Amino acid sequence: MKDLSQTRLWLMRAAFLLLALVIHFFLLLPLGTAPPTWAGPDLLLGFACAWSLRRPEYVPALSLAIVFLLSDFLLQRPPGLWALLAVMGCENLKGRGRNLRDGGFAAEFFAVTVVIIAITLIERLILSLVFVEPPVFSLSLSELGLTLLFYPLIVAVTHSLMGVRKSAPGELDALGHRS
Repeated sequence: MKDLSQTRLWLMRAAFLLLALVIHFFLLLPLGTAPPTWAGPDLLLGFACAWSLRRPEYVPALSLAIVFLLSDFLLQRPPGLWALLAVMGCENLKGRGRNLRDGGFAAEFFAVTVVIIAITLIERLILSLVFVEPPVFSLSLSELGLTLLFYPLIVAVTHSLMGVRKSAPGELDALGHRS
């Protein structure tokens, strides 16, 4: 049984990395050449938040840091800023996951909303403080809104198709810790 749980743990960690690569692949496709008037949802952040709350052992901090730093490089953002903020947000959600487990989806959605808004605002603040022009406010706002709008769908896909479910009280996780 322990071998099966360790195998599942590493398979799910690899699945998250594969999911991140697929998201990056579609983000890099040259689908439109005109300047964007709106930004799509940040699916990577949405999936990272959902997985961090539901099964934190599937997304270790190093894995999140690598994925978000790769995202910074590929999407030509200031390297490390968004990665640092996203990892801090996901780690915050991991720490609150036990308390949010019994609160239902509304409590989870509220916590994720607060974290994503905080990440977005802190990024804009830091970019302004170091005299780097932040993204256009309307683009940031549309990305934020669509990410929050898509979060329930992300949770549904995570739960039903990927099998990343919240642990039951007292259940042992893949690392052998009580949840």
